Amino acid sequence: MKVPFSLFTVSLVCAVCISCENPADLTADAEVGPALEKAVDSGPDGAAKWAFMENSYIEFTGSKVNGGTQVGRFTNISGHFTIKDGEPVGNDHKVEIDMNSITTEKEKLTAHLKNDDFFDVPSHPISSYDVTSIKKTGEGQYDITGNLTMKGKTNSVTFSSTVVRSETTVAIRAKFDLKRYQWDINFKGVGENILNEEVILDFNLEAAPEGS
Repeated sequence: MKVPFSLFTVSLVCAVCISCENPADLTADAEVGPALEKAVDSGPDGAAKWAFMENSYIEFTGSKVNGGTQVGRFTNISGHFTIKDGEPVGNDHKVEIDMNSITTEKEKLTAHLKNDDFFDVPSHPISSYDVTSIKKTGEGQYDITGNLTMKGKTNSVTFSSTVVRSETTVAIRAKFDLKRYQWDINFKGVGENILNEEVILDFNLEAAPEGS
């Protein structure tokens, strides 16, 4: 009887460990550093601004140390990328996030995320990502560096992205995690101890020529 009990115990421990996994362990870590100076480069002749479309969004995933996740989205994204021949060029690219557009499956959670425990939306209604450089690393693959401003604090963030082209649009996709403490996003209370510091961001941005 000892052997079955041991196998059951091992299985139970494994199940608990799996349920407590931090989902950020499965995503790439963004490289975060001090804010960078920027000299605007509008790209070569023929480059043009492509504005983000209404179907653009940024999804985020937070998690608890004892298991469980909360997923939400920012659904009002504005700004542009500078494009030539279907590829981003120069560094005149900017993403602006209307923090009031945050949505989750729970109304109470959405309201809590808007207060000063987290994003403090009344004081900081807009967050932004202002690109300082883009490096092509392969076909449709780019490392993007820029200044991410949230809750009034700015840090540089570098992450890998994929650019998907069609005849009329350019889509920018990226998924990475960063530590919310670096933007002073903390839950003031005992609940902070059960939250992982890493948050996953999933960029799903689609752009079309301005005026189209």
